[in-house]
Amino acid sequence: MPTYNEAGNLPGMADALMALPLPGLRLLVVDDSSPDGTGDLAESKAQEYAEREGAARISVLHRTEKDGLGRAYAAGMAQAVADGARYVLQMDADGSHPADKIAELLGVALATEAGVVIGSRYVQGGTLSDAWGAHRKLLSRWANTYAGTILGTRVRDITGGFNLWRADALRAIDLASVDSAGYSFQVEMKYRALRRGFDVVEVPIHFEDRTVGESKMNLMVQLESIAMPWKLRARSRR
Repeated sequence: MPTYNEAGNLPGMADALMALPLPGLRLLVVDDSSPDGTGDLAESKAQEYAEREGAARISVLHRTEKDGLGRAYAAGMAQAVADGARYVLQMDADGSHPADKIAELLGVALATEAGVVIGSRYVQGGTLSDAWGAHRKLLSRWANTYAGTILGTRVRDITGGFNLWRADALRAIDLASVDSAGYSFQVEMKYRALRRGFDVVEVPIHFEDRTVGESKMNLMVQLESIAMPWKLRARSRR
């Protein structure tokens, strides 16, 4: 779970995750030196649950600068795999991804042996927050169609960030070589998994809008997202 200025969201998200009936679940918070104290809050939560349960179920990876969502995800995933995780779930800290769907994602992964299971907004049964206006919904669908068409995939939610990965899929992708710094990380990761022969399965979710804090999307991130599918396509042809 990457964080930057998510002090208003992280404690509730951590409690929701720790309450799930999944005793093997561990939370790794990857904080990019949040000036609002998110990293310190994460450490407090880690200490709280260590004392309550007698085991370290929450840990924190502190990064020294705000270096992009994609790089934060890559650092956290690499750490989780190095720590022995069999499956690695990536999710946002802002409450947009439903924690109560995690057990279902894991069940699908175990049943299908897919390399990645996507919590998808755009397969049948998936829904978007009512707080999203028509323009934002259209833009999101366009981004998925745009990337999927250029790369020739059948993934309906290739830009989605609520994904469960098998550890061997992450090793095959080689996280250290992933180029994307921003949201295009989601596209590059799924495309690399498909290119390496891993199955991708989508499970419908309801995607909620954040209620606290601000989106990290900016112009540079948007430009990278537009250019990245073309770079991936050109690289695969070479």
